[in-house]
Amino acid sequence: MIIIDRKDGENIDRMLRRYKRKHRDVKLRRELRDRKQFEKPSDVRRKEVLKAIYRDEKIKNEEL
Repeated sequence: MIIIDRKDGENIDRMLRRYKRKHRDVKLRRELRDRKQFEKPSDVRRKEVLKAIYRDEKIKNEEL
């Protein structure tokens, strides 16, 4: 749970902006979206491997 304490003389808009930033940094939305649907562990692993391969190829192409 994300808790935002109001600072002295802080505007509501500023507080809302801090809340949104914290929410984005915690990646709560991504976690909730991932939990909506069950994903097999093999599929999760395959996605991780494909992502790593993509990163490696991208780095290799930048070095050339």
